[in-house]
Amino acid sequence: MEGMAPEPGPAMMIVRLRRGIVGETRRVCHLVPASAQAIPAELRALCGEVLQRVQADLLDGLRGMPCDRCLALSTRSLRLERAS
Repeated sequence: MEGMAPEPGPAMMIVRLRRGIVGETRRVCHLVPASAQAIPAELRALCGEVLQRVQADLLDGLRGMPCDRCLALSTRSLRLERAS
């Protein structure tokens, strides 16, 4: 359907552990499904990683290295359309 934008997928938060919690190579940006309620104390990323809210930074965009597993799993919800 020409000119129509695809439906948006589920809302996601971008989260990573704060500096000093883990080494820099483990501070990857995880994708966490957003909730309509308050941000919970435990954040479960698409990859299965559980981050404690008090140890995590909520980012307003991708910074640094993304979590490969979160990115791969997030593509399952994408609808790809063939170009004509």
